[in-house]
Parts: sequence; C-alpha cells; structure tokens
Amino acid sequence: QVQLVESGGGLVQAGGSLRLSCAFSGGTFSWYAMGWLRPAPGQEREVVAARSRSGGNIYYADSVKGRFTISRDNVKNTVYLQMNSLKPEDTAVYYCAADFRGTAATLPVQIPSEYDYWGQGTQVTVSS
Repeated sequence: QVQLVESGGGLVQAGGSLRLSCAFSGGTFSWYAMGWLRPAPGQEREVVAARSRSGGNIYYADSVKGRFTISRDNVKNTVYLQMNSLKPEDTAVYYCAADFRGTAATLPVQIPSEYDYWGQGTQVTVSS
C-alpha cells in the first residue's frame, strides 16, 4: 500500500521561504505522477504544482508560478515543493498526492480527483 508522509510545514513571515518534502513508500515511485495540492475557494482542493512520472513535464497553478518549484528525486523516492516569496494567501494545509501511471510517460496530473493516494497534509502559515 502506497504511503505518503509530508514534512517541512511551519510558520513563516510574508516574503519568506519553506521547503516541503513528501516521502513515498509502498510502491514503485517512478510509476507515479506526483502533485502538491491545497484547499481552494469553491472547490475541495486545487493542484498547486504537479510533475509527471518521468519528471519532464511540470504544471503550476497561476497563483504560484515563478514562486514555487516542484521537484522529485527518483532515488530517494521523495517529491519536494520549494516555496519562495510566500504570501499570506498561501496559508493552507498542503497535501502530497500520487497518481499511478505505470510505465507510460504522461503529462502532470492537474485534476485533484485523479490522484489515487494522499498524504495527511502539512500546515503552512504565512504571517503578514
């Protein structure tokens, strides 16, 4: 059974940075597209950043483009979210999620309901 464990959340002042990590276990990491999601107005969650299983294709929500970077380490079975220039509106619980893709190269997953596995979430609070 796939398990995802996030870490790295915390309290930071506006303009600061945080790096979230998500440790993946219980499956073949390189077969999964990975994403970071957070709650959004009018929907349960939105995809903030996503990376394909090959790592070559990346998606960012408009609200975080130029500030957040998603990366994955297929040796350490870990996906990261580097968050810079944080704003108070970035305050949320951030969830790591995995979508099984097998050996097919695919685009990053932009639809929350397509993800198969979820972590427990890590709180990010940005003070003004």
